[in-house]
This record gives sequence, C-alpha cells and structure tokens, in this order.
Amino acid sequence: MPKDYDVAVLDGPGDTDYARYMKTDVLLSLQRTPDEWIHPDELLFQTVHQSSELWLKLAGAESERAATAIDLDELDEAVALLARASRCLRSVTEQLDIMRTLSPADFQTIRTVLGHGSGFESPGWRQLRETGKALVRAFAGHRERHAVDMLAVYTSGRSTPVLRCAEALVEWDEQIALWRTNHYKMLTRVIGYGVLGTKGTQSDTLVRLIDHRVFADLWELRTQIAAVGPMGTGIDG
Repeated sequence: MPKDYDVAVLDGPGDTDYARYMKTDVLLSLQRTPDEWIHPDELLFQTVHQSSELWLKLAGAESERAATAIDLDELDEAVALLARASRCLRSVTEQLDIMRTLSPADFQTIRTVLGHGSGFESPGWRQLRETGKALVRAFAGHRERHAVDMLAVYTSGRSTPVLRCAEALVEWDEQIALWRTNHYKMLTRVIGYGVLGTKGTQSDTLVRLIDHRVFADLWELRTQIAAVGPMGTGIDG
C-alpha cells in the first residue's frame, strides 16, 4: 500500500508535520490579535521584534559555540560559526528597514500599550553581551597559550588561522555597531531626537553606545599599523 504523505507522523499539536515540528500554531499565536490592537501596525511592531529575538537567539548560540571552539584552539571552526552569527546580526539590522514605514503619529499610539518595555530588556541582546565577554576571554586565552603577537600576525602578509579568527571577531563586532547605528537612526526617524523612551531614557542615549567596541584591541591594531605605515617607515614614509 503506498505511503500517504499527507498524514502527519510526528507527535504534537498541528495538522501537518511542518506545523508540529515548527510549532507554527504556537508561533503564530504569539502576536496580538486584531481585537486586541490599539492600532493595526502593532502586528508590524511585534513581528519585527519577535523575529529579531529569534535571530539574536541563533546569533548568541553560534557565538557561544565559537567561544568554545576558540578555547579548544579550533580556530577555523570558530571562524565559520562567527560568520554565521554575523549574518544573523545582519538580518536583524536589515529588518529595521520596515520599521521606517511606521509613522511617528502611529507609533505614539502603539507606545501607549508598551508599558515600560524597552529594547534594553531584549534577552537576545543580553545574551550577546555575555557571549561577547566569552569570546574576548577565549581569544585572549588562545593568544596567551600560544604567545601570539597580533601586530606581527597582521603585518606578516600571510592568512593564518589566528588572523582569520581575529577578522571574524572584528566582523562580529562591526555588525553589532552597525545594528546600533541603524537602530538609532530608525528610532530618531520615528520618535525624534531627545525624546524620552519607555524606560525614561532619552533616545540620544543610544549615540554613546554606537562607538562601543567589544574587541577594542583588534580595532586599535589598525591605528598602530596606520601609524607605522608601509615597510615600517612611518605614515608618510
């Protein structure tokens, strides 16, 4: 007797195996319903933020795996994981574009039902801050174990696992900075400058976070290399 592929075989709620594995019934029930909306654009607002949390969850998980790989001196594995995490962060940033379609007046209506909720409370970003610390510790530990001179690594002209890992960490760091920049510009477009947010902090507070660098030493290397210039003769040599 031929197999009936329309019959769900996985356990759990849902009419199809796709629904059961992806838990779509639960996922699609997490947004406020039309009878709960104070404004129809609440669906836009929740969709962007909820999907961002999923991408951030994945970015955090891959970053944690990368930190473990660095601890094990598996740098090429770490590079691949960091590349994936950076792509997740890029997806989060790109999603901000649709938020720019939210008018300032409509957002002022929506914010009346947000309570004191704020992006500062995002579990995804909280996890990334912790994994950032883990990555810093892991890479510093690798460099100490192997007596790595990062300036020599960067000026050797050779692509080594340490160099590739360092650049993957810089890319990861840069993607966070790009998100912060885009988030700030999107926020000011929607609510303006110097406006108090739902946590009672001014929107301009985000400006101070834009230039924060998790791997400050790897960024500083660029300044050192620029100061030395070609062939170590000085910037104008």
